[in-house]
Amino acid sequence: MLRVDALISSPVYLVGLIQILSSEGIRIVSTRRSSTEQISWLADAALIDEDALDGPAGLDDIAEAARTTAVLVLLNSWSLPAEEYLRAGAIGVIHKSQSGESLVSALRTVTAGDQVLPEGHAANYPSERPDPLTLNLSAREEQVLSQISRGLTHGQIATRLGISPHTVDTYVKRIRAKLGVGNKAELTRVALLSQLASPVA
Repeated sequence: MLRVDALISSPVYLVGLIQILSSEGIRIVSTRRSSTEQISWLADAALIDEDALDGPAGLDDIAEAARTTAVLVLLNSWSLPAEEYLRAGAIGVIHKSQSGESLVSALRTVTAGDQVLPEGHAANYPSERPDPLTLNLSAREEQVLSQISRGLTHGQIATRLGISPHTVDTYVKRIRAKLGVGNKAELTRVALLSQLASPVA
């Protein structure tokens, strides 16, 4: 079952959203009215209403959420271009006026690590990420990326590799900068595409 954390500004929209997602077997594990509230660690994806963000400063909230889960942004006013949200770390952007079926499909798509853009929006942001093997990742960075792809936390990675969690954080920041990715789902996808992640027995 797909689990979603929802940051939604409108209680009326939230009620409709819960009905739509529940009917498709998608569970909302947490609802938030403010980006200052903690995102649920159980969530497979975060659904973020741009109206609940604090204007352009809300991009930092997108980036923070993208550190732990796949992010889908709900557009309403088109105050910022979709690309701004994607650069901040969101995997997908969809307009609130799109159908419930489109929203469900978008949530499933971003959870799989694939990009979603609003209907009628020309894609001018790259959906394919660079191959890590062509970006000169260090051996240690490749090890960290491989462990992330297996779903390990930074603490677990630190224990396995015999380094501190702070050092793992530093490696992850370097990897993200080199690969241009914003969250764990994207890092995992890149690792799998480059065959850095071996199957878990």
